[in-house]
Amino acid sequence: MLQYILNRVFVAIPTLVVVSIISFVLIQLPPGDYLTTYVATLESMGQIVREEELNNLKQRYALDKPMYAQYWNWITDIVFRGDFGVSFAYDQSVRELVMERMALTVVISTVTMLFNWAVAFPIGIYSATHQYSIFDYIFSGVSFIGLGTPGFMLALVVMWISYRYLNLSVGGLFSRDMETAPWTMAKVLDLLQHLWIPVVILGIGGTAGLIRTMRANLLDELRKPYVTTARAKGLTERRLLFKYPVRVALNPFISTVGWMLPQLVSGSTILSVVLSLPTTGPLLLRALQNQDMFLAGSFLLMLSSLTVVGTLISDLLLAAIDPRIRYGGA
Repeated sequence: MLQYILNRVFVAIPTLVVVSIISFVLIQLPPGDYLTTYVATLESMGQIVREEELNNLKQRYALDKPMYAQYWNWITDIVFRGDFGVSFAYDQSVRELVMERMALTVVISTVTMLFNWAVAFPIGIYSATHQYSIFDYIFSGVSFIGLGTPGFMLALVVMWISYRYLNLSVGGLFSRDMETAPWTMAKVLDLLQHLWIPVVILGIGGTAGLIRTMRANLLDELRKPYVTTARAKGLTERRLLFKYPVRVALNPFISTVGWMLPQLVSGSTILSVVLSLPTTGPLLLRALQNQDMFLAGSFLLMLSSLTVVGTLISDLLLAAIDPRIRYGGA
């Protein structure tokens, strides 16, 4: 097991280095830079940007240096000082901008993940153990609809129904009088009243996919010889189910932990824009649109790094619950 862990860690470290380089290069690939967008915006408003002012802005944001020098300054500031740079568009520290929205993003993503597991786990087990029953057909139909319905379209439908027939506004996470209010118990309760809508909309697609995965994996395990042997030894059906096949069928749930970590930061960008959620997703979208180099690059670096770390955690958890993976990796 120790050798397996060391192998995974040694693979993850150089991967993170390569990820940081790719993240910085990707944001540099589109033609122009932030100043190009900034100047074009000013000129569209009838203002003229002088060459001297443009040079001053380049020096201020270190855009007059070659790409490798910009990368080295950026990555060393992150590693040794925890400084992700300054956002061009907001003229504010990237770390402050991200942290302002990080808490709500983590809350929404965590609750959505728990919702996915709490719903998908029992339904998947029931569908597998009651194959071709009426409820299996119902759950399968609902799962296919959930997989085939885009989240943003579902969000638009929910918003229209709420506004048209219920006279309710489902956008955002707070009521208008609570958006700028300090954190109190009343604001927390107001958040909980609005939180269930984005959680359900975000969770439908993921829950439907996990139901189908759990059902398929458990059906495959229930047909294997070791289950027949366990029944022959006199194990009760419930004990047999949860001691052996369910434990093996849980592998997809554990393996998706690596996907959950980056989602804790990014959330669902399109749904966040549609529902006007104050999360990090819309901030990332605006950073990419504005070619806000340090803000967008920091987001890409965080998402990529969390994917690598999440994959490492998934590998270790899978090795802990499934000896076949541990022995194969060794």
